[in-house]
Parts: sequence; C-alpha cells; structure tokens
Amino acid sequence: MTSFDGITLEILWSNLIATVTEQARALQRIAFSPIVREAGDLATALFDRQGRMVAQAVTGTPGHINSLGMAGQHFVKRFAPDTLSPGDVLITNDPWLSAGHFFDITIMTPVFRGDRCIGFFGSTIHHTDIGGYGVGAGARDVHEEGLWIPLAKLYERGTPNALLFDIIRRNVRTPEHVAGDLAAQVAAGRVGADRLNTLCDRQGLDDIEALSVAVLDRSELATRDSIRKLRAGTYHGESIFDVPGGLQITLRCAVTIDAKAGEMTIDFAGSSPEAPIGINVVLNYTAAYANFAVRACLDPDLPNNWGSLRPVKVIAPEGCIVNCRYPAPVNARHVVGMYVPFPVLKALHQVMPDRVVAEGSGAVWTIQIQGRDEQGRPFTSSMFNYSGGMGARRGKPGLDATCYPTGVAAVPVEVLEAAMPIEFTRKELRPGSGGEGRQRGGDGQLIGYRMRTQDPWLLNLVASRTELGPEGMEGGGPGQAGRFLVNGKPVNEARKMVMQPSDEVLMETPGGGGYGST
Repeated sequence: MTSFDGITLEILWSNLIATVTEQARALQRIAFSPIVREAGDLATALFDRQGRMVAQAVTGTPGHINSLGMAGQHFVKRFAPDTLSPGDVLITNDPWLSAGHFFDITIMTPVFRGDRCIGFFGSTIHHTDIGGYGVGAGARDVHEEGLWIPLAKLYERGTPNALLFDIIRRNVRTPEHVAGDLAAQVAAGRVGADRLNTLCDRQGLDDIEALSVAVLDRSELATRDSIRKLRAGTYHGESIFDVPGGLQITLRCAVTIDAKAGEMTIDFAGSSPEAPIGINVVLNYTAAYANFAVRACLDPDLPNNWGSLRPVKVIAPEGCIVNCRYPAPVNARHVVGMYVPFPVLKALHQVMPDRVVAEGSGAVWTIQIQGRDEQGRPFTSSMFNYSGGMGARRGKPGLDATCYPTGVAAVPVEVLEAAMPIEFTRKELRPGSGGEGRQRGGDGQLIGYRMRTQDPWLLNLVASRTELGPEGMEGGGPGQAGRFLVNGKPVNEARKMVMQPSDEVLMETPGGGGYGST
C-alpha cells in the first residue's frame, strides 16, 4: 500500500477539502431552494469504497454532515461498489438511514477510474417540498409526512430512472423545484468526481484507498489522544425545554470518558419517551448533534470524518424521543434534535468548563406557508427559519440572533418577498432578552409578517422555548422565553393553522443564557 510523508499528506488533504468545498459551492450556486442557496442548509462529503466519510466541505450543518457520514455505509451495503457502473447515481430520504426526515434527500455519486468505482461524493439538502403534511409537527405517523424514497438508483448508466422521477413529481407540490434541486445535487456530485480524477491524475494515484486509510487512521489517533487528556469518569447533563403544543421535553445524558482507551460514550437513557407529534428524532440525527458538541469542545481543528467520529459512541434506549421507532412521525425532528448538544455540554462542563457555552435558544423557528397570491395562483414556500440568542461563553458574551448549534443562515427578507407573496413588517433584535451574567447571553429577535393575499392561507410554524427560557451557567441568568403571536394574541400550536388574509404574525425568539454570576 502507498505511504505518504507528512508534507505530501497535507497537500493531498488540502486538495480533498478544496474538492468537497467546490462540490458544496456548485450545489449552492445552482440549487432552486432558497434554504440551500441562501441559508446553506446542506452537506457534501467524499466517501471511500467502504462508505466511510473521508472529508467534508467547510460549509454545512452538523445534522446534515454527520448524518450523511452515517448514510454512506448504508448505501455501500445495498449497492456494493463493484456492482455499480459509470453514470449510476444513488438516492434515499429514509429517515432512519440518513438525515432523519423526508425533506432531506441524500444523493450518492460513484466516482470511477476506468470501470472501477474508487469512492463516492455524497450530498444531503433540504428540499422545498416532499408532499404529505409539510414542515411541521402535526402528523400522527411517518406515513402522513410525505414521500418515502428507499435506497434506489436515480440514474442507471447515465439514464434517469423515469418511473422514480414520475413518482417524485406526482407526490410533491413543487415538482419543478424538487427536480431542479435533485439535478443540482447530481451535477455537484459530478463536479466532485471530475476534480478527484484530476487530483489522481496529477498525483499518479490509481485510487484513494491508501489516502483514505492514512487520513482516517490519523484522524482517529488524534481524537483518541485528545480524549486521553481528559479526566476519566461519568458525567451527567440535563436540559428541559418546551415544544409546540406546550409539551415539555427532558433530555438526559451520561458522558463516560475512558481515558485509557481514548473513547467516549454518550448515553441518553432517562430522556423523554417518543412524542405523539412529529418532533421525534432518529439515532443518526441524535448522534450527529452529540458528536458536534464533543468535537466543538474537544479539538475543533481536527478533521471531521469517519476516523474522528469512531471513538465517540452515542446510544439511547429504543423508543425514547432521541431514538424513535418506526412509524413515529419525524418531520420536525430538528425541534428536539438541535437541543441534543446542551445536556452534552453540561456534562462536559464538569471536565472542560472553559470550552462550553450556556444554553441558547436551541432549535431554529421554522416556517412554511401555503396559499394563493392576489392573482389566485397557488404557492408553497420553502422552509425558512429564524434563530434566537446564543448562550454566553465563559470569556465572551453570547452572539445575538445566531443559529447555534445548527449554523444555518437566515434567508434574507428581500429574497423571501421576491419569491412569495409575503410582506415583512418587522425584523429587529429583541433587546434585553439575553440572560444576565458576567457574560450576557445573546439577544433574540422580533420578526413580523403578513401575506399579500385575498384568501385564507396555511401556516406551519414550529416554535419552541415559548414557556421555558434557556438556563444560564455558573450562576448566569436565564434567557427570556420566546413568544408566537397572531394579531397580538399568544398562540402555541403544533398543528398547521388556517390564517385569514388580514392576519399578522409576530415571532419573538428566545434569548440565550448568561454565564457566571455578576
């Protein structure tokens, strides 16, 4: 097997990062959906023949990136590399095999040198629509939530799977947008494949097997070495928050550090059971955000790949809200999944207090709107979202209106107003909503809007922390809870709501918790 000296390996690694980042940029440039194009709600990565994630782009969300990393091995198990042909493209949106709900479709593009598959470029993005209930928590089981695409070939030897494309088009409200975003994912995968072949040509490589082994082995060893520096033991954390409909959720975890082996286990035993609404989380997504919390504290400069993820094991009892069973509804799984880092951070605070943040607003507030414009033409918006305040750090205040831990950007109001008949009446920071403390929590924001329509319209709004504000840390004060108001009256609904043409919505997102007593 080929070996690489440190300088050569660093050069090759930089090329791999540039390649997957170019794949991501290409996807953002040509995507139809504003949440992909403007907000960066996506992930792209390179996989080896075994389906192990080798490199990820510098953009993307933790939930997408790490879930995509886990999806790679499911694809390889179903479609062995030696059974694939040039021009094949693979697809799924199976929640339990990929990113946790139907809206996130994963595409895998095999890379060939000659007739041999040497790896894959994968991408996961949030699509405009997938039929069914829409973005919201109101479904009663997963089959009400939209189209389920099993592991399948979207293209075979370069020819589109006509039946599968027809099924997708017939089951979504915005077929041209969905087909366009699928095409963007396929095109971006081809960009990655072309660049990887160019790299292999330039470096005289027949494949990336030896390079993959070198990168993954070093990443794993470095992660284990970082864990070995921590104090061994089991540490506990808990986070309590409210979700749509006033339901209160508890996430508990025990973080066990085995310093001798350089391993860590995160166990969510004791967390709330599955919910009757669509906020349940598959273990893939739970592991994605739990690993994010660990990586952010442990050694954020290390590569994020199969090797660095391997020493951290995430477990949860089957049937709890962060390891839900089929057919639990999952479409709004982010409303719980984005809170997963907080109990982990509270546990890690007992080991590395200078590296954690206080609780923040948590899940972004997501909105999807359906209706008819003033000319009577039907429309369905893509999901768009707004954040609250980030929790404070030990030495710095929390950031205002920042999507932590997901990292997506808000779609600009100008883009939204150009794409659908919405009029924003207010968008400003919510002063004083961050918790008091030696370091203040970040402030939330105020967002008001109404629709330019003469007909009733439908609103799916998934809000959280409207009753319980984020906790502070080390004596810091809590952030203010959020409020969701229609025509000035508080609303707390898990279901899709029928709105009237004159209705005005105001969202007051939560502030972040403070850090340290004043």
